[in-house]
Amino acid sequence: MGDDLGEEWWIHGDNSGVSDGDEDDPVDTEDKKEPEHPGRAKKRKNDPAGPQRKAKKNKTECFITKDVTEEPQTSKTKKRRKKKKTITDVLAASESKPASPAELQKLLQAHLSTTCSVIEQDELSLQDSSFLTSNDLTHSLSSYLKEVCPKWAKLQKHHTATRSLVIVIVCSSALRTIELIKQLTAFKGGAKVLKLFAKHIKLKEQLDQLGKGVAHIGVGTPARLSTLIDREGLSLDSLRYLVLDWNWRDQKQRRMVDVPEVKSELLKLLECGVLQRCREGTVKIGLF
Repeated sequence: MGDDLGEEWWIHGDNSGVSDGDEDDPVDTEDKKEPEHPGRAKKRKNDPAGPQRKAKKNKTECFITKDVTEEPQTSKTKKRRKKKKTITDVLAASESKPASPAELQKLLQAHLSTTCSVIEQDELSLQDSSFLTSNDLTHSLSSYLKEVCPKWAKLQKHHTATRSLVIVIVCSSALRTIELIKQLTAFKGGAKVLKLFAKHIKLKEQLDQLGKGVAHIGVGTPARLSTLIDREGLSLDSLRYLVLDWNWRDQKQRRMVDVPEVKSELLKLLECGVLQRCREGTVKIGLF
């Protein structure tokens, strides 16, 4: 049978086998050579968000580049925050002016308008005649008192009552009290001077000093002076001069009326019978 077919069947067999193999191989080759993900490439081409992504990427790169290049300039040109002015700065910059009766009158009127009726305000208001000549910032305490109280020697001699004073000097603190007492040396003569403040001195001790002997001048803070009057340890019957340490400024450039606590105590002291005696003409107020 093989002889009858001859050698042609081998040729056909080989061709058929080769043809089968050749038909399969080109398909595989075409699959391998086909571009990857043709659908994705088409989508990217037609994707409306594509330009936005690209722009966003470029924008981010520009932003980063801008920060890096401009950062040194920003640090150099950065503005410093302005420091807020305190009351000390304002007072230090303001020009010191001598006190005037109008300042105390205005302060007292503002206080009485919130606590008293219109009739009471009129009765307690201070008149210009209630004031001594104010310090023009050229006087020491002794020279000022010599000017406003020329008959001091006579007043001192005739004062014999206990629990009372002829001159009361009001200041803002215990330390200032000590300073003012030292300044009285050239004026006081043989007069007795009392320290009337709360720091390191008990109230009972001061009451005893006022009750046992005759004192002529008292220097102290408005809070302690008001307490002594309320306790009837200090009488205003012999009082002739009430001097306020108005122009002096502390380390923070504050006057006694610039400190809220001292100001309120001063107004309270004035209401403890001082204003009434000023209206009667027996007491004069001096602004030192």
